[in-house]
Amino acid sequence: MIRYRFIYIVIVLAVLPFLAFAGIADEPQAEVKYFSLQDCIDYAISNNQSVKIAELEKQVSKAKVGEYLSQGLPQVDASVNFNKNFTVMKTFIPAFIFDPTAPEDEFMEVAFGTPYDGMMGLNVSQMIFKGSFFVGMSASKTYVELSTREHIQTQIDVVEAVSKAYYTVLVNEIGINLLAANQSRLDSLLNDTRVMFENGFAEKIDVNRTQVEFNNINTQLTNARKLLIISKQLLKYQMGMPVAEGLEITEKFEDMEFHMEELFDLEASYQRRIDYSVLQTREELAYLNMKNNKVQYIPNIDLVLGWGMNAGVRDFNSLWKFGDSMTWPNYQVAGISMYIPIFDGLYKSKLIQQNKLQIQQLGYQKEMLENSINLEVEDKRTSVQSNLDQLENQMENMKLAEEVYNTSRIKYQEGVGSNLEVIEADNAYVAAQTNYYNAVYDALLSKIELEKALGVLDINHNEQ
Repeated sequence: MIRYRFIYIVIVLAVLPFLAFAGIADEPQAEVKYFSLQDCIDYAISNNQSVKIAELEKQVSKAKVGEYLSQGLPQVDASVNFNKNFTVMKTFIPAFIFDPTAPEDEFMEVAFGTPYDGMMGLNVSQMIFKGSFFVGMSASKTYVELSTREHIQTQIDVVEAVSKAYYTVLVNEIGINLLAANQSRLDSLLNDTRVMFENGFAEKIDVNRTQVEFNNINTQLTNARKLLIISKQLLKYQMGMPVAEGLEITEKFEDMEFHMEELFDLEASYQRRIDYSVLQTREELAYLNMKNNKVQYIPNIDLVLGWGMNAGVRDFNSLWKFGDSMTWPNYQVAGISMYIPIFDGLYKSKLIQQNKLQIQQLGYQKEMLENSINLEVEDKRTSVQSNLDQLENQMENMKLAEEVYNTSRIKYQEGVGSNLEVIEADNAYVAAQTNYYNAVYDALLSKIELEKALGVLDINHNEQ
């Protein structure tokens, strides 16, 4: 049972912080839900917090497209202001303008203003050409594509985590069944040994030895049941299910099948790998960012339209005579505005230089990922084949161990075998069963990892 203890320690360390905060130990279980592996995956795709965050990020990226699009639509704004000029600002002009006899160096103060003034205006501008706008539209759509792929990548990671957690629960249930069967065999052996001892056909040490084994199996069974509870909590955590809810898995060991032929025949493909696709999209965004910085050198052209009224009066009441064209004369304006960048201290040039370096970095990252994918696929294929070979060996060992146990038990009952031989045969049988089911667990996990390495781990359906 060393393997189970190891899994137990790993799971406890992984989920203990979450269980401590959730306070699930003393809370009553809610209505039990019976889920298959696919049910767990479907639930996780809809409820896992990481998937929800990625989904929100995808929605943010779509809203970003609308943000860029709005910059190309007409921009309309209105302004209204009314002022009370307590002291009208003075302007100095040569005095000879009003008095020809005044010296040329003499100036006089003139107030070009009124005690009250106001202005109302409506301004409309329409972008005619702006290079960064068109690049930004392409970049925003690419950003949507990136967030979509990252969303898929998150879903794939969740499917992998949920599948592994599900198989952990399955193996722990199998372990409990093994221990329960062993407990039943030892209980029967203990009763038989006691009867034989009472009839003088066995020694006291045989009874004690069997009792020790029976006590040990009871302890292991108790620990295995605790391990099952924790593994279910880990599964619910990976699914995004509240840990207080009840959950039972519906699939049994007999439902597990291996279909490896297609996986072994499938060649490695970069394009099937979502992480490679994400990196390609990031590279495309880097190119668009560089293009955006380059078009900043191109002039921007806008169409400008304006209409408004302004007024200047001596008394406050006259300021409200909006219908009087003498008080509120109107104005209209139309024109084209052009912004021409000339020199920015090499700011855009340095940005473009950074973009080129970032593109080079992404190129090296793609090369690294390609090598990593090739290595990962070969490694996972080797791991699957090794686990399948181990599975076949452990199945044969389990059958042999069962045959040895049955033979030892018959010999002991007939008085030609020893109690120690039966106990050792029982332990060997349990170890062989444990090794076999652990081999099944390893084979299932390696199958999931190979599917992910090949880029065929389906987020919608995961048949075994």
